Amino acid sequence: MQSLKKLLPSASALIVFEAAGRHENFSRAAEELAMTQAAVSYAVRTLEGQLGVPLFHRSHRAVALTETGARFHADVSAGLARIQKSAEQIRAKGRETNVTLSASTAFASMWMLPRMPKFREDLPDIDLRIQTSVRDLDLEEEGIPLGIRGGDPASWPDYHADLLASEIVTAVASPSFVESHGMPDAVEGIAQLRLIHLDEPVRVACDWKEWFESAGLHYRPQSRPLTINDYVLVIQAALAGEGVALGWDHLIERQVASGALVPVGQHVLRTGSGFHVVWPRSRELSGPARKVRDWLLAEGGH
Repeated sequence: MQSLKKLLPSASALIVFEAAGRHENFSRAAEELAMTQAAVSYAVRTLEGQLGVPLFHRSHRAVALTETGARFHADVSAGLARIQKSAEQIRAKGRETNVTLSASTAFASMWMLPRMPKFREDLPDIDLRIQTSVRDLDLEEEGIPLGIRGGDPASWPDYHADLLASEIVTAVASPSFVESHGMPDAVEGIAQLRLIHLDEPVRVACDWKEWFESAGLHYRPQSRPLTINDYVLVIQAALAGEGVALGWDHLIERQVASGALVPVGQHVLRTGSGFHVVWPRSRELSGPARKVRDWLLAEGGH
């Protein structure tokens, strides 16, 4: 770049040359750039002097690019167009106030929505748009800056990932269900209760078999189990006293804190995995998106 600076001391001359070559008219270039015709002519002559070759053929009332000038103009135009596009994108990012967050319905309804009053208080100038899906979306392809994903970040090499919450799974039920059926003394007793199963359609999720095996118990499936393919409805069923459900701690923390759900038994499964805020490595986050990311991580650390 140092040699380029010596070769072309004035970058503004390239802007003048691009306009003059595009119009092949110094007066029109001067009107576009809010300069005088004389200033355009001077800038072009200065550039020709720096390069050591004429860039325009000049006649009494017209100018035309030379062969060398035409080749140089094509390169200058392409370079300035890329710079302009990049500058416009950077400026647009600085002005953006809306941020889209991709998440599961469970995360959106059980983790995010209860925190929306605090979000609006903490980040009043940001318009958060939550996009839910039964599968993890391709954020790059969809043009979405942020997402919530569960699993191992090593599986997402194209994304940055910061831990929002560790995966901790507890058996939970409504107080009325526990009062009616009793609190088991051991994991074996939980297996005898009416269990609510999540039939996750796309995402991989811990199930009762895995949960019992983590406690050292071989689980035999019950006949005619209650199976639901939406985690929000699983928890609604548990709240309604329909049985015992697996509760992901970061999703059910408010129901447990309020006493609407109670842990059943002492066993807790810590999978060693977690739920992460992710964003594509291929592009820089806008200022508002960075604020949303940092806010999510701060809330997850509470």
